[in-house]
Formats: sequence, C-alpha cells, structure tokens
Amino acid sequence: MEFPKITLVGVGLLGGSVGLAAKASGVASSVCGLVRRKESIDECLAAGVVDEATLVPDKALADAGLVILCTPVGGMGKLTGRLKPHLEPKAILTDVGSVKAGVVAAVEQQWPRFVGSHPLAGSEKTGVAHAHADLLQDALCVVTPTAQSDATVVDTVETFWRSLGSRTLCLSPEAHDTIVARTSHLPHVLATALVRAVLGRAENGEAEFCATGFRDTTRLASGSAPLWRDIALANPIAIAAAVADLQTELDGLRLALDAKDAAALEKFFEDGQTLRGEWLRGKK
Repeated sequence: MEFPKITLVGVGLLGGSVGLAAKASGVASSVCGLVRRKESIDECLAAGVVDEATLVPDKALADAGLVILCTPVGGMGKLTGRLKPHLEPKAILTDVGSVKAGVVAAVEQQWPRFVGSHPLAGSEKTGVAHAHADLLQDALCVVTPTAQSDATVVDTVETFWRSLGSRTLCLSPEAHDTIVARTSHLPHVLATALVRAVLGRAENGEAEFCATGFRDTTRLASGSAPLWRDIALANPIAIAAAVADLQTELDGLRLALDAKDAAALEKFFEDGQTLRGEWLRGKK
C-alpha cells in the first residue's frame, strides 16, 4: 500500500518513529508533520522524520490520505474538532494513544473514517530526537474498531501498521483499556510509587544506596507527568482495579514478613521468578 501523503499530528518520540518507518518502508510518498511550535519545524526536519513540517493545519492536511494523531489522549476529541474542517473527505484518521475507549468515543462521532490504534512501543524518553525507524518493528499494535467502523478503513489501518513491521490485533476499545491498565499503566504507577516511597523519604544520604536495581526498576518514572496524568484520567477504573490487585500482593507479602513465614516468602519470590521466566521464553 502507498499513500500519496501521511500527516502526523504531533511529532515526538512515537510520531517521529512512525514517520521514519513510513519513509523507510515506502508506504508514503510524503510525510508531513503538524506541530505547535515554530522550533519544532527545524527539529523535525533535522531529525529526518518528515519531509515537511508546518504550524498550519490547511497546509499539513491538504491531500493527506492518512492522518495520525500523536498527541496526548486527553485532548484528542477537541483536536479532531479543530482539524475536521481541514481534512480531506476520504481521509482516514487513526491515533497512537495508549487509552482507547474515551478517545474512540470522542473522535469517531466527529470523523466516521476513524479507527483507533495503539502501537505497544515507546520509551520513558520523549521528543523527536529519540525517534528511530525500528521502534515499531515486531511490536504489537492493537487496532480498536467499533460496530460503526468501516471494514475497509479497518483493513487499511491494519495493513498500514503491518507495513511498518508491526503485528496487529483487533480488540474492542474497552477490552484494550482493561488489559493495558495491568500491563502498561500499572508498571508506570508502580515505578512512580517506588520513587516516591524511597527518594521522597530519603534522609542522611540514603539516595547514594540506590544502585542499578533501583535505576532499572524505576526507569518508567522518568516519563512525562502531563502525559501520564491524562492516561490516568482517561482510564481510572481499570487502573484502580489493577492497583487493587497489586495491593493484594503487597498485603500478602506484609503478612508473610510479619509472621516470618519462610515458605510463603520463598513462594512469593519463586512465583515472580518463574512467571517472568515463562513470559520471557514466550517473547522469544
């Protein structure tokens, strides 16, 4: 497949990586970035993630067959309203947000040729300078059609992500949000809570004792606070349920510690080791 023009609305780590992959795969004759700051134009062009970048929606969206929203999930509904007058009538719209139900409900009613997407790829790093073409290679991309979705549009969106090297899976927006609350959102919450519990209470040089284990475990806490605020607000019930499951595990650990229950403590750590080992072998 090939689009004469793809437009990225927002060009950061993920948007920039999509641009690089689209250019490398030949899926688009031209990739354009719609950005908010004048400085971003030079940054995008210097990184080579787009062929052109602009602040002007008319220019960015003219002749674009595929438009990808790469902005925080909290504002995608209002953003679509602002972009709608400038979209080509046959343009397909998708996004890369990590929460889907609210985004799909807000955007689909304004643009029926929208199908949600979530490439499960990324980093705690932000900004177009960290974009790279192979970020999406072999990554799972969840596509979230609804009963109102045009089957041809769904197929086109799936084919696009596969052309960038990703694997695709279709789920309902609600099923997607329930799953990623546990597999993606909870790890970030946990990393942040750990930083707060340790460094937020550190005294007398205790931070000097935080070595590689602490660094590796808390890597996700370096992510954008406004971005994760919006994710938490968009998926609060599922994240709260995931946090409750985690609390159950911690409560069990605390009881084992209070009782000095060696067997329970060993099983706690053994289960973690075994389950993670099985997961890693499955990934390979």
